[in-house]
Amino acid sequence: MSEKIKEFREYRSRMNERILAKDNLVIKRLFNLDTNTYVEGALPAQTKEMLGLVASMVLRCDDCVKYHLEKCFELNISTEQIMEIFAVANIVGGTIVIPHTRRALEYWEELSDL
Repeated sequence: MSEKIKEFREYRSRMNERILAKDNLVIKRLFNLDTNTYVEGALPAQTKEMLGLVASMVLRCDDCVKYHLEKCFELNISTEQIMEIFAVANIVGGTIVIPHTRRALEYWEELSDL
């Protein structure tokens, strides 16, 4: 596993634990909603993760992009599908999304090398 992936996973896990340990009801409910939004439903989990990835790219949240890339990887989304997701994000978000696409592709390629 690349150092970049390891660092992201460890940091996210550690900080989520610290946040949840503060026992704030609203934050706990928000985390729960986030988790439950992406489970199988009328839309398949794959579709929801792809939608989350586009939204994260358009909103320019690199941590969110990495998270959704990891989920897409776990759900066997292909590189061809990822590139189409990137295309949608760039059309919707405009050229300001290009730097995030660069970082997203770099992270995807690292995941693909696992």
